[in-house]
Amino acid sequence: MKHLINILELTQFIETDDGPFKERYATVSDKVGAKKLGYNVVILEPGFKSCPFHNHHIAEEMFLILAGEGSLRFGEDTHPLKQGDLIACPPGGREVAHQIINTSDKPLKYLALSTNEPYDVCEYPDSNKIMTLVGEQGNRSLRHIARLNEAVDYFDGEK
Repeated sequence: MKHLINILELTQFIETDDGPFKERYATVSDKVGAKKLGYNVVILEPGFKSCPFHNHHIAEEMFLILAGEGSLRFGEDTHPLKQGDLIACPPGGREVAHQIINTSDKPLKYLALSTNEPYDVCEYPDSNKIMTLVGEQGNRSLRHIARLNEAVDYFDGEK
């Protein structure tokens, strides 16, 4: 396994396209033998968002803007983004919820880095959802998304 890669030479990108969310990303960690960190290079198309506004309770993320401009929603604030900006997204509650948006007319390219935790709980403040993840990245044994207001009693359905 080669432990070095030039991200400018990446050619295989996976595309997501769903309403206001449109991006292309290339996985990097699997190509360099990373074990505890996940790396992706993301190209966010003009006028689109990378993913829903969210926060992680376990995993930590970091983003480095490689090219282009946009904006960052972080908690209750919005910040302009430009090449060279580094964003730290520690685990926590809605106060660290984050989302990258390409507000320019050119692609926004960034490096996304995250801890590869075997479990996580994510919140989505805009839609009031929660996601629970259990298992290694790429081999999850549980992935469940529900609305927070759909809670049931601890003994509901038990006999």
